[in-house]
Amino acid sequence: MLRPFALLCLLALPAAGTASQLQTLLPGVKERATATFRLLGLPVYQARLFTRDAAPLDWSQDFGIELTYQRRISQADLTRATLREMRRMDNPVPPEAKLATCFQSVAPGDRYLAVSRGPDQVDFLHNGRKTCSLRQRGIKRHFMSIFLGGNSRSASFTRGLLG
Repeated sequence: MLRPFALLCLLALPAAGTASQLQTLLPGVKERATATFRLLGLPVYQARLFTRDAAPLDWSQDFGIELTYQRRISQADLTRATLREMRRMDNPVPPEAKLATCFQSVAPGDRYLAVSRGPDQVDFLHNGRKTCSLRQRGIKRHFMSIFLGGNSRSASFTRGLLG
């Protein structure tokens, strides 16, 4: 009887860890919504949007997005896909070498958390450890629009993530 409870507690640890980290980084944020991004019907990652008091997204406020990967993806593929999406949306892109320092290869269960710090900075954490800070004019909207913008790759995914 204790074994299922212990397993449930272990499964809740990543979410609890993210919540406590976010409270430290952005006091008052709560999970707004979740959505699963699929490519050709296959799940790639589950995303969670965190906003202050779980309020609707307000681009003038800081917020966080957590991605929990369900597939293996290399660092190079993450970097290229991010740059490709930002260019597709006609957003200015950070230098590829700088962006590559933010990403590491992921396996199923790995988490990335992107936290905005005003309009010109996004901090990245991989499985709870900070990997980088991107600082560039308007980077919050330019990067986060990949998931939350009106021209995102999947309108249904974006609607779900916005709640």
